[in-house]
Amino acid sequence: MGASRLVPDIKLHLASEITPLWLASEAFLQRHNMAPPFWAFAWPGSEALACYITEHPELVRGLNVLDFAAGCGLAALAARRAGAARVEAAEIDPLAAAAITLNAVENGVAVEVLLGDMVGTPCRWDVILCGDVCYEAPMTRHILPWLRDCARAAVVIIADPGRKYAPEEGGEVIARYEVPASLALEDSVVRQVKLFRLSPVE
Repeated sequence: MGASRLVPDIKLHLASEITPLWLASEAFLQRHNMAPPFWAFAWPGSEALACYITEHPELVRGLNVLDFAAGCGLAALAARRAGAARVEAAEIDPLAAAAITLNAVENGVAVEVLLGDMVGTPCRWDVILCGDVCYEAPMTRHILPWLRDCARAAVVIIADPGRKYAPEEGGEVIARYEVPASLALEDSVVRQVKLFRLSPVE
């Protein structure tokens, strides 16, 4: 059992030893065509989102929220604790979906898990939270047009810890955080994370 670095009262089922888990998982994942265990870590983008929501609960209070590409579900948990009326956490990895469910139970909150690719779904949310989703060009090309379309009806926030493909224009930086990181996962012990509110497609 672990906890969020920036919101330590949120408890999480996380990997205690990063490298052994990653190496042990690699062969299994290749055999079964599954994603790496991104769900086993609280990534800097999700940490920053959770902290921002905790500091600004009015962003989500009484609203419908989506934690997109949710990983361990940290942003979803923070939104539910901040008073969101309904929180959904979307993931394509069934192991991540299971981890989100466990983390929600551990924190005594209700989070609905959506298993599958939500891109293209008509926007039914008031707020969409995206933690560190622009780390690969194909992923960014796939999700960004949909997120910009959703921004017509919802507040869409992307947390960027300095990834190459994150949008630099078409939005507003609303906050910046320094988030502790592990050298086993990142290239520094601290990541500078900016929260970027996405503008709608014109």
